[in-house]
Amino acid sequence: MKIDIVSVFPEYFEVLNLSLLGKAQSKGLVEVTAHNLRDWTHDVHHSVDDTPVGGGAGMVMKPEVWSECLDELLQLEPAVIENTENIEDSADSFDTGDSCDTADSDTAPSSAGPVLIFPNPSAPLFTQQDATELSHADHLLFGCGRYEGYDARIPQYYRAQGIDVREYSIGDYVLNGGEVAVSVMLEAITRLLPGFMGNAASIVEESYTGDNALLEHRQYTKPAEWRGIKVPDVLLSGNHAKVDRFRRDEALEKTNELRPDLIEALDCAKLDKADRKTLMALGWEVSAAHPRKR
Repeated sequence: MKIDIVSVFPEYFEVLNLSLLGKAQSKGLVEVTAHNLRDWTHDVHHSVDDTPVGGGAGMVMKPEVWSECLDELLQLEPAVIENTENIEDSADSFDTGDSCDTADSDTAPSSAGPVLIFPNPSAPLFTQQDATELSHADHLLFGCGRYEGYDARIPQYYRAQGIDVREYSIGDYVLNGGEVAVSVMLEAITRLLPGFMGNAASIVEESYTGDNALLEHRQYTKPAEWRGIKVPDVLLSGNHAKVDRFRRDEALEKTNELRPDLIEALDCAKLDKADRKTLMALGWEVSAAHPRKR
């Protein structure tokens, strides 16, 4: 996978050389290159922003600088868009789907070419489903906004050029820039690449993973008792069926408490008898297509 990142602080991404992502680069699984947006400026101050049209506080990143950069990285010729009426030009144009619906998660992104991604606090939430989908891409290009963000015509223009453009938020808060968000998305995406994890089985039961996604059960290690707190006895029993059931029930209980929306999205047809019994004990009706609170 080829990964390009554009930022006014490319040195921020030196952190990607650490840990598993650093090893993945050494093994040739991924190729990460951070570019300085200011390299595509032409003025003495290397300016990348200007005041907002219509007034207001802050500064907005200029489309002409971004376009020179993105045209080069995407190998596109400059063009003039004459009719923008039918161009989807906002994050609201995306089909965000359901955060735990992974039925199509093993398919490649809709475009066979590069995927251009901008973090944006006003965009749809980035989910495990998105990470799984994007892990099948050959080339990801991330643009890190700063200040009041980037000119809205930038994603609009590249969609009109046939580029698969995504805008994602990583949560209901605002950051100083897109660098942190890009790092978050990159970790979520690259760890799903074949050969990235030392033990591929470690990602199978994680939170938000699978057709009927739940929060993951709690984990323990040795010693069996630490400062007066014991590991649940069932985990020491050696009975794998009982351990699996204990963990499954705990995942259902934890999800019920913290993310009932994920319970509501479960497919009842894919629940076994024990799942149904646990959910009913937690106050859910499971006779319909999806659970509903009694």
